[in-house]
Amino acid sequence: QVQLVESGGGLVQAGDSLRLSCAGSGRTFSTYDMAWFRQAPGKEREFVAAIVRNSGRAYYGDSVKGRFIISRDNAKTLYLQMNSLKPEDTAVYYCTAERSSGTSFYTPSSYAYWGQGTQVTVSS
Repeated sequence: QVQLVESGGGLVQAGDSLRLSCAGSGRTFSTYDMAWFRQAPGKEREFVAAIVRNSGRAYYGDSVKGRFIISRDNAKTLYLQMNSLKPEDTAVYYCTAERSSGTSFYTPSSYAYWGQGTQVTVSS
């Protein structure tokens, strides 16, 4: 069982930066495939970024590529550095862990554990 807790969300203006954190229990995070998803009101949960276990290779959604960076420390914290924020980035952001082998990085159902989410609101 892995428990995940996101933090760092808030209200910012367009163009600002924000860093989200995801702290958790379980094994060291480098042993999990982990990801960030987001969900805006009335929309489906959207892939933001993923980081591959051990190698640390990262994948990004098209809408955040070049602006967001996913990273992790050597223990049990996952980060999402968000730069040049836009109003369309407004959503609840979720941290997730442990992708099932052979499944897509980009699909929410691929992951076993989820945090409760943190709200990010970007004003224009």
